[in-house]
Amino acid sequence: MKIAVLGGTGLIGSRVVKCLEAAGHEAVALSKSTGVDLLTGEGLAPALEGADAVVDVTNSPTFDEASSAFFRTTTEHLLAAAREQGVGHVVLLSVVGVDQVPGLDYYRAKVLQEDMVKAGPVPYSIIRATQFFEFVDDIMSWSADEETVRLPRTRVQPIAAADVAQAVAEAAVGRPFRATDDIAGADVFPLDELGRVTLAARGDRRTVTTDDTAGMFAAVPEDAIIAGPDVRIAPTRYRDWLAG
Repeated sequence: MKIAVLGGTGLIGSRVVKCLEAAGHEAVALSKSTGVDLLTGEGLAPALEGADAVVDVTNSPTFDEASSAFFRTTTEHLLAAAREQGVGHVVLLSVVGVDQVPGLDYYRAKVLQEDMVKAGPVPYSIIRATQFFEFVDDIMSWSADEETVRLPRTRVQPIAAADVAQAVAEAAVGRPFRATDDIAGADVFPLDELGRVTLAARGDRRTVTTDDTAGMFAAVPEDAIIAGPDVRIAPTRYRDWLAG
């Protein structure tokens, strides 16, 4: 199969490309660096020529209200180009619990993106993942100084980017299931405890202070971004990933 991967040079996309290639498929990484601009649509339709499926793992450059305009525009371009080229399957990466957190601009924007794909002209599959291991440092940085990291007790279920990429790649080579499928890490942590585990593993002497008003995830209702009973549990555990 030939599969185009939008955002194919990024954290998830580059791993999706490797998974597809390892399985014997032709994976085409698409990004600005390869001449494809999803925001303007430039180069997109020609890049999808002959593709059996297209994967969208791109992300908004901001988490504020501007993210809605980004996802609206890019998804319009994606669906139009996919229809023009006769692509038979759109695979979208989204977020577990995204429809349970209306207080966050970014989550509302992802719901908009999901709804556009569901209502679009191309058969689809949506993979919802929990927060990536690789983003824990960024999350801590939002409310940190040289001595203290302030984090809320919001419960999270983080997952390795490699496990997310594998799930996305498997969806891309399968039949469109016209639904959402959740994948999450094996362990649930209060976010403040996750910060303590992370700093201890790295020998970082900063102190984590519990602050239920700190950072973006302070707006998340209890267990809203924890996967439900039908979730697919990924194999990589956070402490093992840190140790590695």
